[in-house]
Amino acid sequence: MKEVFKKLNAINVNDKTDLKGKLTYLSWAWAWAEVCKVYPNTTRKVYETDNGINYFTDGKTAWVKVGVTIEDLEHIDYLPIMDFKNKSVSIENVTSFDVNKAIQRSTTKALALHGLGLYIYAGEDLPDVKPKLTSDQYKKALLANKEQIQAVIKKFDLDDSQL
Repeated sequence: MKEVFKKLNAINVNDKTDLKGKLTYLSWAWAWAEVCKVYPNTTRKVYETDNGINYFTDGKTAWVKVGVTIEDLEHIDYLPIMDFKNKSVSIENVTSFDVNKAIQRSTTKALALHGLGLYIYAGEDLPDVKPKLTSDQYKKALLANKEQIQAVIKKFDLDDSQL
């Protein structure tokens, strides 16, 4: 199982990501394709309630449960059904489109648990706090994100004068 993680974690998916608001997203289709190139027998399971409903609820909000199995190891992800602001949707406002989006996002996250693009999710569970940075800290942060910035420049065919 370490070999699966090692292989998938080594794949750079930066050129397959999109920026939505402040968050970086990897499309489920790209993620699935990249994994299946290496492990074509990969499977996904969308868990359902005893009544056959493909999401779960506590009566207030809802979430999906998706498992991805690679080489007989299943990783399961739970993801809230969210709106475009990444806020939980109240159960009375959940639509089939919202459920489908959550299933696809959860699939991508379950694939990340196997290693593919896991770095995209680093820090996502941290509070949204904007620390004050010194000039040196700011420069270090910029350098750390250089690869992502270069990918965006390449993706949109920008030059430095457009930044």
